[in-house]
Amino acid sequence: MKNIITLFTCLLLVQLVSAQKKTQQPNIILIMVDDMGWSDIGPYGSEISTPNLDRLAAEGLRLQEFYNNSICAPTRASLLTGQFAHKAGIGYFNVNLGLPAYQGYLNRESLTLAEVLKEAGYSTLMSGKWHVGDDSLSWPNQRGFDQFFGFIGGASNYFDIAPYKEKAPPVQLVENNRAINLQPGKYLTDEIAGHAVQFLEEQNKSNKPFFLYVAYNAPHWPLQAQPADIDKYKGKYSIGWDSLRQQRIQRLQKIGLLAPNATIPKDPQVPAWESLTYDEKKYWEKKMEVYAAMIDRMDQGIGQILNKLKALKKDKNTLIVFISDNGAQGGFIPAGRKRPRSSGPIGSAGSYDYVEQSWANVSNAALRSYKASAYEGGISSPLIAWYPGKIKANSIAKGTAHLVDLAPTFYELAGAQYPQQYHQVAINPLPGTSLAKLFLAQQEINRASPLCWERAGNRAVRSGKWKLVSAYPANEWELYDIENDRGETKNLAQQQPQVVAELNAVYEKWAKQNDVIDYDKIKPTGNAGFAGPFNENTQNARRTNQR
Repeated sequence: MKNIITLFTCLLLVQLVSAQKKTQQPNIILIMVDDMGWSDIGPYGSEISTPNLDRLAAEGLRLQEFYNNSICAPTRASLLTGQFAHKAGIGYFNVNLGLPAYQGYLNRESLTLAEVLKEAGYSTLMSGKWHVGDDSLSWPNQRGFDQFFGFIGGASNYFDIAPYKEKAPPVQLVENNRAINLQPGKYLTDEIAGHAVQFLEEQNKSNKPFFLYVAYNAPHWPLQAQPADIDKYKGKYSIGWDSLRQQRIQRLQKIGLLAPNATIPKDPQVPAWESLTYDEKKYWEKKMEVYAAMIDRMDQGIGQILNKLKALKKDKNTLIVFISDNGAQGGFIPAGRKRPRSSGPIGSAGSYDYVEQSWANVSNAALRSYKASAYEGGISSPLIAWYPGKIKANSIAKGTAHLVDLAPTFYELAGAQYPQQYHQVAINPLPGTSLAKLFLAQQEINRASPLCWERAGNRAVRSGKWKLVSAYPANEWELYDIENDRGETKNLAQQQPQVVAELNAVYEKWAKQNDVIDYDKIKPTGNAGFAGPFNENTQNARRTNQR
């Protein structure tokens, strides 16, 4: 009898310790938006109404320098696995170019956040855009997510478009491996937020912490928004892109996200607002009104998630991280693909329009270039981290951080063990650095090696204040002092040949470690994914003045 009592007591203690561990593990919500520029939300200087993100920033931390991979699929590969995109199998896009680093879907050697956190006792939930593998063997439920609602590919309509197009295909979605369609009258941004809230409600029945990944496709084209949201911005953009950009830059400086003496790049292909006719101004105003409405609606969904957290009494033990997958889109990509034709007004279900380069220059205010580029405007993202009582309120830190740093951050805070093997497969080690001390104590990041990028021939290295960058097809290294010239206006390559040589050696070593291939040897033909990278000198990628 004594032995039975002892055994029962031991089992009870084990259960209590396990339950205590689970209550101490933070819930984690990761929110990523699509094709949104660095300054497109209130906490980063925007005039667009984002009260819920404003709250998260006021109660949390903002980073000055957080980096992505410049375009959708490679960014999501790094975000979900903590690997550089080539190492995860998506060095180019979600198309198979015939080599492991370019296979177009996540490989088994790179574990997802869901796979690792599930092993640590988490419920794993996802709502939104996947875009890291089209085949059903690579869908979210097959890569560790308990619950999934969203779409698999790279873009989607926000409304059922049948009213505008005869025999139009439905908006195809997936819910836990089951194909479904977006119902008439529904708006996809609302559905993504709504399913996230639903998953939280259902998960509350368990005794587990949760990881929720909310991957909005807003404000990615096509420009489609709810009429009530568009009406909120009617007339707001009559000021034009020149004045609006200057206002955002001034707010960024006042906030402390941009130095008072920051260098500001100029895009010579953006025409002066006052050079436009009255009709042209009205046309362009409408685009930005819809774009703002799409961001506004996304923020409303974040508000619903925050309200559900509070209702479930889980808001005090939840870390929220908000980022964007790349900078705003400039020239229409790919350059050689026929542009979709709108069958309805801008903002409606039949719209296939997007804001284009002149407004994207505002979205990336103070930064050079756009989506798909390795300049700051292509790879910079806002980052807001919120963790009540743990992260100092209304704080701003430099960074310099990257997507690959989020996985080790989450694993450290969750007490999750990152394995060397998983289902008899040797797992790639994590190259990133945990941001836990940066988030919780604002300690500087002690990075083991510089950050590097390659995507479709566009390359970069970031080491300390220095950034080495080259644009395809010129392939000539440029050197910038980012601490004093984040606008990348003063190329110092000629003055600092030793720095260029050192960082070039860093890049070559990184490229070899990550199986990067010279883009000219791997470049796809036709329209496989995006046929060509964004290039500042590619005239036919620019449609700034065309309707």
